[in-house]
Amino acid sequence: MVMTDVFFMYYVMKIEINGKEIVVEGDSITIGDLLSNCGIDGKGRAVAVGNRVVPKREWQEFIVEDGMKVTVIKAVCGG
Repeated sequence: MVMTDVFFMYYVMKIEINGKEIVVEGDSITIGDLLSNCGIDGKGRAVAVGNRVVPKREWQEFIVEDGMKVTVIKAVCGG
């Protein structure tokens, strides 16, 4: 019997969301998928990555990478 060395690359990255570090599988993820994976409903929310506000229309294309800081805020109305 011949054994072959098999090496699997398993990527994980650390992303900070609202000051809390999380670990995500893979080497990149979109904002939309990140919010979904964290159980965050995007309705009435705004997202910034670093110091840049990312429009909701870009959430499915905007890539979040290892080490990035994401801020999610919920819009509220008050009177």
